[in-house]
Amino acid sequence: MGKKEHASDEVSLSLLLWLRTDSEGRDLAADIRGVICEFPRVNSPPHSGEKINLTNQFLQVERLRTVLTEEVEIHGKENFPTLRITLHKLISHVRRKLLDRQLALKHVKLNGGAASYVLSMDEFVYSDLDLIFPIDLSQEGDFDKVRCAVFDALIELMPASTNKQMMCVDTLKDIYIRKMVKVSDGDRWSLFSLHNNYGRCIELKFVDKMRRQFEFSVDSFQITLDSVLDAAEQNQLEEKKLPKSLVVPAESMFGNFHAAQQHLQKRLIDTRNPEEIRGGGLLKYCHLLCKGYTATQNCREMEKYMCSRFFIDFSDINMQEIKLRQYLDNHFGTEDEQKFQYLQILNRVIKESTVCLMGHERRSTQAMIERLRQQISYSCFYQGQDGGYYEHTPRQVLLYLPQNSNHWIRVV
Repeated sequence: MGKKEHASDEVSLSLLLWLRTDSEGRDLAADIRGVICEFPRVNSPPHSGEKINLTNQFLQVERLRTVLTEEVEIHGKENFPTLRITLHKLISHVRRKLLDRQLALKHVKLNGGAASYVLSMDEFVYSDLDLIFPIDLSQEGDFDKVRCAVFDALIELMPASTNKQMMCVDTLKDIYIRKMVKVSDGDRWSLFSLHNNYGRCIELKFVDKMRRQFEFSVDSFQITLDSVLDAAEQNQLEEKKLPKSLVVPAESMFGNFHAAQQHLQKRLIDTRNPEEIRGGGLLKYCHLLCKGYTATQNCREMEKYMCSRFFIDFSDINMQEIKLRQYLDNHFGTEDEQKFQYLQILNRVIKESTVCLMGHERRSTQAMIERLRQQISYSCFYQGQDGGYYEHTPRQVLLYLPQNSNHWIRVV
């Protein structure tokens, strides 16, 4: 490495270390762009909100019907029952409870892997079912109304034999909710991730304002479901009698719908300004690589931005491990071999593209990833030895508190 390159790395390192300790209330995306200013930047076009109509695309409409009539499972903790319901009926329950709370629901949209599956020409397995409910959250009390509506819907879905009168918010939250998020500073939205033991995430996101609504072009699609849900109310969805006049708008938050759809068909990874994403999109990026997607040159050049934002948001090694374990549980379920491959890819990307850490800090993160890989390889080995299946129970955990640490670390 030449003197000039070495000096620029030292400047970037010093600035990022300063950002870690003095970033409260700052625009992190702007800070990261300033820190890594030595690297060439590929600019992407702004979001244009381009929409298309799926009405005359039979394959896509049929796939959408299949997704909405699929039975989903919300697993309960311990002896509580698993809730089984078709996706469109789950949405109907939530919509009705929102209206009961006098909340002005604008639309319901399908997002994430399920939306990508609908719009793709190829068959592939999707693990996440993301639903967006654009809604007015201008009053602070609206967040509580949304929370109550979600819990009311869950109670309604429980079997008749359950003593529903004994169900309180805290009990339901522990039994069926994997994650709850509330954002009311600048952006205004809340998220409820419903628990599924097999990594088949169901996320309900209630959005008033959200500046960044996607991570990568292939997961940037949103399909408005209102007309399809109205047809479902008349039993036209499951009976395959959707009216020909049905209007099903779809859009890409990436900006260019056809470019995003082409990335999906060719299995390409692209994004813009990853430093705007919490965590930099690093974990999702490595997940797409693990699925066999190929990063565009533009995206490869932005790996350093992903790593920088990730290490700002999760600067402590314990926070990194907690976040990584959560991601593995949420997206891979019991698929230990895929977890192993994923951690290999993550380790490589961090090794090759991290410019913001001291050498010993980067090695510490890599050692943590390697330790997780070894734990997974042991479970794979013992599974192979007895010929059975390794049962993954993410809700039953053993924790320890390291010395001089403020975070509990999960052991198993």
